[in-house]
Amino acid sequence: MPIQVGDQIPDVDLFENTPATKVNMKTLCTGKKVVLFAVPGAFTPGCSKTHLPGYVKDADSIKGKGVSEIVCVAVNDPFVMSAWGRDQKTDGKVRMLADPSAAFTKALELQTDLPPLGGVRSKRYSMLIDNGIVKELNVEPDGTGLSCSLSTNLKV
Repeated sequence: MPIQVGDQIPDVDLFENTPATKVNMKTLCTGKKVVLFAVPGAFTPGCSKTHLPGYVKDADSIKGKGVSEIVCVAVNDPFVMSAWGRDQKTDGKVRMLADPSAAFTKALELQTDLPPLGGVRSKRYSMLIDNGIVKELNVEPDGTGLSCSLSTNLKV
């Protein structure tokens, strides 16, 4: 069963900038509020034109409501996520974390098979996590659309 409101974030490592920099999601989310959103792929049209830019634009407002971190996750390698972050000017606003083997995505049971993008990818979703517990979860009904997971729809 996919992750639900009230569940704990799984103890899975993601990667930031390089394969050498592990970020444990359970540790990252302990003792603070974190907004996490996932996209099907870096540099894809909807992700680059709408989804990520919305969180970058709204980062100060979101963090002003007591959120410590805003995290973007995609089933891509850390070098791609880092390059996409530079392209989208996320520095200091949104952390770009790679889930190269989809381990985190599968632990959440929010994976989808998108052969044109290389196979297993993440569904598009957003969540508010408070001290490691999911408080709000917005999964796109079709897994990839741009409606409920946008930054403007998150009730922080």
